[in-house]
Amino acid sequence: MSKKIVQTAGRDSLGEFAPEFAHFNDDVLFGENWNNTDIDIKTRCIITVVSLMSQGICDSSLKHHLQNAKNNGVTKKEIVAAITHTAFYAGWPKGWAVFNLAKEVWCD
Repeated sequence: MSKKIVQTAGRDSLGEFAPEFAHFNDDVLFGENWNNTDIDIKTRCIITVVSLMSQGICDSSLKHHLQNAKNNGVTKKEIVAAITHTAFYAGWPKGWAVFNLAKEVWCD
């Protein structure tokens, strides 16, 4: 059994300003969804990176999820293959943008 994922970023950043959003972020998205065992954590990490990439979200949230993927056992070879494959469908420039972030994570 893997370690339970606990998230407090929503409450830390938005708890007073948007408490309901913080609840959904911390308790539902990360508390329930990320702890669902129907998909292993490594696959879930890759899906998240690919989803953010396909939307063109290449900010600190994607870098966080890339680091999370690495921390959960996604290898450099696997992330390179996932980004390359997704670039054909989501757009080549998005691939370039994500590779720049992935290099920062895997080449530290």
